[in-house]
Amino acid sequence: MGPRSTRRRGPVHALLGALAALLLGAATLTGCGPEDGAVTSLGTTGGTRVEGGTATMALPPAATPNWIFPIGTAGYLASYNNAVQDLLYPPLYTAEKEGAGLTMDSPRNLAEQPRYSDRNTTVTIALKKGYRWSDGTPVTSRDVEFWYDLIKHDKEEWAGYSPGLLPDNVKKFEVLDDHTFRLRLDRPYNPAWFTGNQLQDFTPLPKHAWNPHDENPKKVFARLLEHAGKLSEFATDPLWKTVSGPWRIEKWTTSGQVSLIPNKQYGGPDTPHLDRVVLKPFTTADSEFNVLRAGGVDYGYIPPSVTARSASFEKLGYRVDPWEGWAITYIVLNFNHPTAGPLLRQTYLRRALQHLIDQRAISDVVWHGSAEPTRGPVPAGQLDRDPFPYDPKKAEALLTAHGWQRTDGRLRCARPGTGPDRCGKDITAGQPLRLELLSQSGSTETSNTVQEIKSALEKAGITLDIRQQPLNTVLGTTVPCKTTEPVCSAWQLGFFGTQGSWYFPTVASGESLFATGAPSNMGNWSDPKADELIRKTEYSDDPSAMRDYARYTADQVPVLWTPNPAYQVSVIRNDLRGIDQNPTLSLAPQDWYFVKKGGTGR
Repeated sequence: MGPRSTRRRGPVHALLGALAALLLGAATLTGCGPEDGAVTSLGTTGGTRVEGGTATMALPPAATPNWIFPIGTAGYLASYNNAVQDLLYPPLYTAEKEGAGLTMDSPRNLAEQPRYSDRNTTVTIALKKGYRWSDGTPVTSRDVEFWYDLIKHDKEEWAGYSPGLLPDNVKKFEVLDDHTFRLRLDRPYNPAWFTGNQLQDFTPLPKHAWNPHDENPKKVFARLLEHAGKLSEFATDPLWKTVSGPWRIEKWTTSGQVSLIPNKQYGGPDTPHLDRVVLKPFTTADSEFNVLRAGGVDYGYIPPSVTARSASFEKLGYRVDPWEGWAITYIVLNFNHPTAGPLLRQTYLRRALQHLIDQRAISDVVWHGSAEPTRGPVPAGQLDRDPFPYDPKKAEALLTAHGWQRTDGRLRCARPGTGPDRCGKDITAGQPLRLELLSQSGSTETSNTVQEIKSALEKAGITLDIRQQPLNTVLGTTVPCKTTEPVCSAWQLGFFGTQGSWYFPTVASGESLFATGAPSNMGNWSDPKADELIRKTEYSDDPSAMRDYARYTADQVPVLWTPNPAYQVSVIRNDLRGIDQNPTLSLAPQDWYFVKKGGTGR
């Protein structure tokens, strides 16, 4: 989740004017582009590759990598954390673009394609030979088994755990030899779903370095979590120096700047060309924009509002490329909040709120066309209709029909109770319709989005209070909780969608998001029929299974759907090549390289 992301026209236009002035100023300043090696004569392809150099990439606004342990826990699931982890500890399988979809058959996979047998109840996986840890030790099946044992014995700590799925659905993990292992499953599964959404988690971990004395997995897991909590020691702790990926850590500051250098022992086919990659954090998009135009980063981003003026950046030696994601974006609803929960548990009320969000206008005005409305729990284009388009009159009708009346311009419950024309269970007479939204800071587009939603709700008589915090704070607060837990009182609605709220694995099913007890079901939504439909997507490769799940869940509005923006509008130095912006937000800087100045670019 952003890591993976309102329409107040006044502020937006004012911003556009201010940024346009900045951009025009930049265009007239010779030397404000890259300080060294600005290459304006090369085209976007071709050129003579040179080895070495340092590339600096800007991280999203107010987003700082803070988790290195490649087993995620609640509050540490941001996309930039996963991207860094995968460069140090790559999983067996990596999703990559293939036409308009994704494939799990990547040359950089650590394993051959899985073989399914026994009516899809057995999976056999062969590791590719030649992969080594950074200390020279071969990567073996025992290292995969080590990862499996950790998540099996501490599944409640693992944020990837969904009840009934990994590790529950593996009856037996069999090591056949150093490079082959077999999984005995509890029932037949859809092979495409199991490979794309379960095997994608399998990650070899260095058993010889992290558990040399063969200790109990729970004890080892606790020790690893303790080390993972020491951000200031990520670069110096010997534990994190044994890696299998193409990169290793050079520096990792407490402010979130990460410097990576090549792992000379890496055995994969995609060895790095650069000497160093620096991932640089920024507190706001505007601060990143200023550094970018001064040539302080090689791979950054611009606000959507200035995309139309991308030609100015091209004159400075950059190319502009929106990074589209396999994602959806939404506002999370906390169904277990002590006071807001009874409101949010009313289906009619959620539908009314959805009718008050003008996604098309927000996409066009705030995101300047770099976002598309989210219709439901699957990416845009996967649903054939929007069940709750912007319609304030329908919203008003729904609320009035269920006993809400305006008093001094604010809606209050006039007919408490649980009948079909009543406000609903645990909503008291005279209770105002008032909610608070905890939103990510650092993005003008996000601020304008939530302000526009606030404006639309208040016109309808609903009070929406907005509280903005840095992304990591929002992610750490907007977590699954029980009503009695203090953290459950800390948020009512949560939004971390500046760059998309959720990026899917290969199959956009809902076992991690909307199933009861799912690890990223932040709002604690629970619906038996949705659970049943989600299970069907796991078992059956019939396209109707995914369609039925998507339509039903969209109709129930378990979250409030909001426009899904491009992950970012990227601006990349024209002489930095090899960048393929993966829709799952993984990074592959080992493919990046600079081309020679004055080369033969086309």
